[in-house]
Amino acid sequence: MSAKLNEAQEHCKAAEKFLKTSLLKWKPDFDSAADEYSQAAQCYRIARDLQKSKECHLKASELYKKNRAFFHAGKAIENAIIVSKELTPPEELYSLGCESSSLYQQHGSGDSGANVLDKVAKIIEERAPELAVKLYQQAADVSSSESSQHQGSEYISKSSRILVKLQRYDEAVDSLRREIGFQQEAGNINAVGRLTVAIVLVQLARGDSVAAEKAYKEWGNNCEVPEMQTLEQLLEAYDEGDRDSAKKALASPFIRSMDVEYARLASMIPLPEGLEPVPKASVRENAAPSYVSQNALYMEQQKSDEGSYQNASQSENDNMERKSEDEDELC
Repeated sequence: MSAKLNEAQEHCKAAEKFLKTSLLKWKPDFDSAADEYSQAAQCYRIARDLQKSKECHLKASELYKKNRAFFHAGKAIENAIIVSKELTPPEELYSLGCESSSLYQQHGSGDSGANVLDKVAKIIEERAPELAVKLYQQAADVSSSESSQHQGSEYISKSSRILVKLQRYDEAVDSLRREIGFQQEAGNINAVGRLTVAIVLVQLARGDSVAAEKAYKEWGNNCEVPEMQTLEQLLEAYDEGDRDSAKKALASPFIRSMDVEYARLASMIPLPEGLEPVPKASVRENAAPSYVSQNALYMEQQKSDEGSYQNASQSENDNMERKSEDEDELC
């Protein structure tokens, strides 16, 4: 290891000499100095001094840029990313990836530019999925500019799945629409059918069954028979509020065999709200008395008064009859 460290230091000294000027050497030799730093970086990598290796790769990149060797400059940054992926924060890796891709594109190698964005996205996906999404989307942009629709669809597909995993459903719908566009341009009808199922599931997860039905109407003609049957059963269940039918459709073998993010999403989608039976009326203790109108109270009072009057008259008649009988007996 010490031998490799000594070799690395010698390469760095040689690089500094190439950058010096003199009376006979008016211009620094950027290209030779960059090569020396690249070799020093390799030696540091073997010696497991990854931080020094990264620094030498970045120095080499700067010198290559001064010499307008953009491909080599982009490659040097890519090497710096690879050797320091465990040491460098995701935000810095994101910036380095974008810079490397830009240099590749300046050289005219868009495929290499998209590829380095994909590499960096894979490295930071677990630690910073939001940044990974941006990198995959940029990679898709670069690929589409190179007329590589197939590769672009793969990059945007990764973006869609991460967004679903993060439950950022609005952005996931936009990403899936774009993915469908890539597949349509590539003429991949079967892929469009599968993506139709995916976008319907995401719309239902958003709680928008109307948008889910619109998506099916827009792209459903690309679906195969099992896909159509599953989606029609699912949408009909949500339209009718049939929880059991919706649950059965979401658990269909076809949906379970989709990418893991969409299969998991199906198990998280809220089921439709069915019609609940009307509860029976019950008497509540200490409830307020029922309302009775004033007219009803008046009529009730009238009946009560009439009844009292009749009872009083009857009682008076009875008394009169008894008095008359008593007088007859005396006579």
